[in-house]
Amino acid sequence: MTWEPVIGLEIHVQLKTRTKMFCRCEAGWGASENTRTCPICLAHPGALPVTNGLAVEWTVKLGLALGCTIAERAVFARKNYFYPDLPKGYQISQYDLPLCIDGKVLVPTAGGEHAVRIVRAHLEEDAAKTIHHGGHSGRIGGASHSVVDFNRGGTPLVEIVTHPDIHSAEEARRFLQLLRQTIVELGISDAEMEKGTLRVDANVSVRPAGEEGFRTRTEIKNINSFGFVARGIEAEVERQIAVWESGGEVEQATFDFDASTGKLTSRRTKEEAEDYRYFPEPDLVPVEPPAELVERLRGELPELPGERIRRLEPTLGFALAGDIVTTGRTELYEALLSDELDPREVANFLMNEGRELEDVPNPGELQKVLKVRREIPREQFQRTVSASASPDFIAEPYLLEKVVSDTSELEPLVDSILAANPSQVEAYRGGKEGLLGFFVGQVMRETQGKADAKLVNELLRAKLSG
Repeated sequence: MTWEPVIGLEIHVQLKTRTKMFCRCEAGWGASENTRTCPICLAHPGALPVTNGLAVEWTVKLGLALGCTIAERAVFARKNYFYPDLPKGYQISQYDLPLCIDGKVLVPTAGGEHAVRIVRAHLEEDAAKTIHHGGHSGRIGGASHSVVDFNRGGTPLVEIVTHPDIHSAEEARRFLQLLRQTIVELGISDAEMEKGTLRVDANVSVRPAGEEGFRTRTEIKNINSFGFVARGIEAEVERQIAVWESGGEVEQATFDFDASTGKLTSRRTKEEAEDYRYFPEPDLVPVEPPAELVERLRGELPELPGERIRRLEPTLGFALAGDIVTTGRTELYEALLSDELDPREVANFLMNEGRELEDVPNPGELQKVLKVRREIPREQFQRTVSASASPDFIAEPYLLEKVVSDTSELEPLVDSILAANPSQVEAYRGGKEGLLGFFVGQVMRETQGKADAKLVNELLRAKLSG
């Protein structure tokens, strides 16, 4: 039987506003534990919240980028549950009247566009951070004790919920990469998974191909890299298929995914909305975004990453265009283009030798290097690329050292290396063609990396086949 994965995602995005969602404590990452708190975010009796207006604007802007309808009236609600990192005993969130609804993201693929519908994007406050000690994975399972850092508590958080329109781990990864780049380019969040400013939960179920409706789903919580999201989904899909095919029933539950072992660990039975006993937050007025604000924010939207991939695809091909856009390399790529450089070569350079470059103050100087890169020894080229990040970079001094590309100079060296390694020559001619790299390496060592690698390969192949 062929099984179809059915996947929906919940993405939490921490906004980079200067202050928290409902108080004036400084928001941000990296401060000493429990130093960015006040009576409001610590839930002292009598402390009243005040909504962060910029967080509302940024959520509206994100909703527009996701193709959402912006609600004329959104209401904050109390989401009631107990956890040590939730000092009030409830989280201020949005429930039946969220700020952004009914969106759609078109994810470019090699065969067209895959539509992922957005149920909602709503604004809430983040919980504090529980840190587990004593376990091997940093999670509660196996930990000897836990401590709480309340700095994060109350930080503005947008939760984006998709429909179950995703049908493979790879589709999930591509959607998340596109979404992250959209968020970063809007300037509303750094969206760094390793810092927790972008967190992903995946709701996963499977069904026989062609079956309508949905089977029981499970949730994988707080996955902190795109690769781990894909691996976690693959592991859960495989587990569920095995359960169904053995005659069992998948139970609704929440899991952690341990990337070091590839294993899923059950946390608890998954809650439903009624478990949280939502009711309107009595200390906050509804949010009613003015129509002129919504239109102003709509007009401020830049070219979105999905649109840019489609624009670059005819020149670069789908895969390379996607890589350039979702890694945030578009600006560098366009700065380095010139009539004398092949766009694909520029893009490939940025995804390989130039992948560590974050900025090029003098792109015209780096263009000079790229135009003659085949004439520069590899190590010298790498040094030049690293130096190009400096505001004072000038290409000329780095172009003086050239590769050795004179056949009459290289041929005697190739002959001597082959003569000095008769057993390797015999093994190569006996079918071990991987030894070609050994001979190339010997030539490069003798020329201190200055030999033209392409010419060396041609000379070696010609002589070894003789």
